[in-house]
This record gives sequence, C-alpha cells and structure tokens, in this order.
Amino acid sequence: MHPLRKLRESGNASPAQVRMLLAENVVFNSPILIRPIEGRDIIAAIFAQSSSTRGSGTYTAEFKLDERTTFLRWEGTMDGHKIESLEIIVDNEQGLIVERTIALRPYPAVKLFRDSMYESLKDKLPPDVWDYPTTP
Repeated sequence: MHPLRKLRESGNASPAQVRMLLAENVVFNSPILIRPIEGRDIIAAIFAQSSSTRGSGTYTAEFKLDERTTFLRWEGTMDGHKIESLEIIVDNEQGLIVERTIALRPYPAVKLFRDSMYESLKDKLPPDVWDYPTTP
C-alpha cells in the first residue's frame, strides 16, 4: 500500500504528517488549479486539506506501474454527490513523492470540491493558480 494512501486512510492527516512523505521538489498537478504547484510545504497543506474537504470514500484500486510509479483509484462523495479520482504518484529513490497527478469526475462534484478547497486555501495559494487571467 502506498504510504500516502495509508496515511489518508488512517484519518485526517496533518500537513506535518503529509510533509514527511514529500520530496522537497515535489510537483502536484490537479484539475482544480490552472498550473502545477511545487514545493513540499504548500503541497502538504493542499493534500491535508483535500482529505478533510472531500466526503467519505474509499480507495478501490492500487497498482504499481513500475518500481516508483503507483496508480490509485478512489470513490467517494462530495456534499452527498458521487465523486471519483484517478491518480498517478511518482516516488524518488528514497520513497518520497516527487510528483502526483490527479483526475476527478464528474464535473458538478468537482466544482463543489474546488469551491470548498478555494475557501480553505485562498490565503495559502497565489490567486493566479485558481483562474485564468481575464482579458480586457
């Protein structure tokens, strides 16, 4: 079982607990943000917040794609609506996460999740990660 999955299934993981699983140069790719996020501290905060924001759920699949790459599938709810995620986690030689890429569906549940994450993280993430710039 991947250490991030194990931590998430143990309950509400703190940013400090998540941070211990991340490489310093970790990158996170998410459909709720317009660009990748980099850096251990901010990504630890995002991952910890995500676990407490989304509703109940469970991992339904885990596969090792190679010695450093893990695929996870999760199904759960967001405000009572079904939400699913697929993710790829890449670890370095020390077993720390260097990249996590996640896909979520369906869109209406993803929007609920994104709006909730925005409210929780708007002061921790720069404004330019949430929306495209408006053109004059």
